Amino acid sequence: MSRRTVTAAALALVATLLLTGCGEGEPTKGPVGPPSTRGGEAPAPGSPFWVDPESDAARQVRQYEAQGRTEDARILRRIAERPVADWPAGDDPVPEITRAVRGASAADRTAVFVAYNIPHRDCGAYSAGGAHDGRAYREWVDAFATAIGDASAVVVLEPDAVPHVVDGCTPSQYHGERYELLAGAVARLKRQPRTRVYLDAGNPAWIDDPGKLVEPLRRAGVAHADGFSLNVSNFQRDDVVRHFGATLSGLLGGAHFTVDTSRNGDGPLPGGRADAWCNPPGRSLGVPPTDRTGDRLVDAYLWIKRPGDSDGQCRGGPAAGTWWPDYALGLARRARS
Repeated sequence: MSRRTVTAAALALVATLLLTGCGEGEPTKGPVGPPSTRGGEAPAPGSPFWVDPESDAARQVRQYEAQGRTEDARILRRIAERPVADWPAGDDPVPEITRAVRGASAADRTAVFVAYNIPHRDCGAYSAGGAHDGRAYREWVDAFATAIGDASAVVVLEPDAVPHVVDGCTPSQYHGERYELLAGAVARLKRQPRTRVYLDAGNPAWIDDPGKLVEPLRRAGVAHADGFSLNVSNFQRDDVVRHFGATLSGLLGGAHFTVDTSRNGDGPLPGGRADAWCNPPGRSLGVPPTDRTGDRLVDAYLWIKRPGDSDGQCRGGPAAGTWWPDYALGLARRARS
């Protein structure tokens, strides 16, 4: 997925927000998130989300143990024993979703999914692809939602899709259809009785003015979702993301949001280096997934980007979405929790 480096405008925005604060009043209207997010000052331990015992990280732990690499196995459990999002396949999402919701339901947990199959995805970059056309996408979303059924689930909807419209990367002839498809996907997923949906809104280092996201998110159906998601697959620090999210929330009438904390423990790659979003070295795991965020607007900290999955063929990485054990081990070694 494409990510943008920090701009001077972004730094100015963050500085202003940190000095002035934002979102201190109660929201005028907003979707109801998990009750445990209300009140508190800091993230609390514990998570209601499902841990996949057959994740790449879990299998890697078993392989390390079989090889006698006991210390590496211990370190990698910092990923393997925590819930990460499932990204169902673009051709047929049903088998993977069915497996996940069965596991989560048996454990009385909530499954976390990413719907990532919008036509003209990622502007032809590392994660190019997506459904062939609008009809195929609608059918895919319907299968996705049907497979969830009445299970407890969180769906982060189409990372990058709205920001790529805002930054002009997605050609203008596709904008109208994209808004229609996203709004339809929100509506279809919300027909499932226990599914929460968060429409992706990028990160503050990419779209540095939250006001630019307001109308696009509205056209994409955010009013009918449970909120929006921020920092997916990126490395922006929690305080920066929360301030940006609070500002955007205020412009949207108090909408709640989630934050991807999978790899932001040490923040973004310093120095404004090229492709800072793509397999940057020296990063670490962030706050473990939880719905006890201590922030009334943040419904959950989630690990949406699966720690250890490559961002693309940059800095020696394999294809986007491919498990990269050495990178995973580095993230886990540098983790603080």
